[in-house]
Amino acid sequence: MESEMMLEDLQKLKQNAKHLAKSALQRNEALTYIAHLLNTRREEIKAHNQKDLINAMQSHLSQSLIDRLRLEDKQIDSMIKAIEQIALQDEVIGEVISGSTLANGMRLRKVKVPLGVVGMIYESRPNVTIDAAALCIKSGNGVVLRGGKEAIHSNAFLAEIIQDALSMAGLPREVVYFLADSAREKMITMLQAKEYIDVVIPRGGEGLIDFVLQHTKIPVIMHNKGVCHIYVEKSANLKMALEICLNAKISRPSACNAVEAVLVHREIATEFLPLLHQAMQEAEVLLKGCAQTIEVIDIMRAEAGDFGREFNDKILAIKIVQSTDEAIAHINTYGSGHSEAIITENYTMGERFVSEVDSAVVYINASTRFSDGGEFGLGAEIGISTQKLHARGPMGAQDLCTSKYIIHGDGQVRV
Repeated sequence: MESEMMLEDLQKLKQNAKHLAKSALQRNEALTYIAHLLNTRREEIKAHNQKDLINAMQSHLSQSLIDRLRLEDKQIDSMIKAIEQIALQDEVIGEVISGSTLANGMRLRKVKVPLGVVGMIYESRPNVTIDAAALCIKSGNGVVLRGGKEAIHSNAFLAEIIQDALSMAGLPREVVYFLADSAREKMITMLQAKEYIDVVIPRGGEGLIDFVLQHTKIPVIMHNKGVCHIYVEKSANLKMALEICLNAKISRPSACNAVEAVLVHREIATEFLPLLHQAMQEAEVLLKGCAQTIEVIDIMRAEAGDFGREFNDKILAIKIVQSTDEAIAHINTYGSGHSEAIITENYTMGERFVSEVDSAVVYINASTRFSDGGEFGLGAEIGISTQKLHARGPMGAQDLCTSKYIIHGDGQVRV
């Protein structure tokens, strides 16, 4: 019975979502109202968030997970800024991708249109509720929001704010549907509703991704784990390399764009590794090294599974490589296709690295922590796709569109 009611709600969502694309003005007004309500109701937001934080501590969740849950003024201000940036972006619906006049005189245009209804499944971070809804509203898509049980109070209240803002803008509040029941059975019902949901975007750990893939026939865009690498090439500026490695690990260890493994060319290992060791010790980062690394610095021996593991914590794997070929091969074997960086003063080596490393985002002489929709000028991101279809890398409103061909004729018939 409850599943039938949920499917009825999803049917209403699908019907209402078709009207969402009609008025860019109303959609931007809704975004403006969301930003306004986030500001005026921030104390209520923090009160609901506190319930989740207390439950998390009582459940003995890790500190990194608790940090992901936290909503303070800084995080609320960031959400407001992101929404304001999204509202100011150019309209994506109807944007002409290409156009031509055919030999028979017909005028052809390929334009962007909404995907339809996005099913968003995510863990921990309540700000994803705001980011996902804002980007879907901007791109004219309805959205189903299914967050993790650890953030249920925060997510439910944020969803209420979004729906209130839609009503204030004269749009149906049903275009944003919040799945308040975090039971797996309800998620399965959602994942099997292929007639009402056009794409599913899971954003979380391997367990969540695998569960989604096992239970749905709806197209999936994966925000998979972030096993990010930094390769310190033999020509690297070691001061720069040290600063980048520190930033990529300690600025936010639980982020998916934090570095999890540093590869060091053998010719600079004895000079660079002691510097890295000291700096990471001061930052209270646990280092795990390969057999060669532990001969240079006194750290723990890496276990077999440490290379390819997303630690989400102050833990870093280190490996000495014999060549750039080995570094690239290692990354393409153990990486998750998220973000990688090379630190080098050799232009040719840098260009080769970005060409041959098979990841969504590849940097030369910069931190992996920039892999973020806000940093890329998207306002926010609905996820960072680690696959190649339909989108790759940080996904903004542009990536929540598909295309349609529109042809104008003057009575042409095919012969």
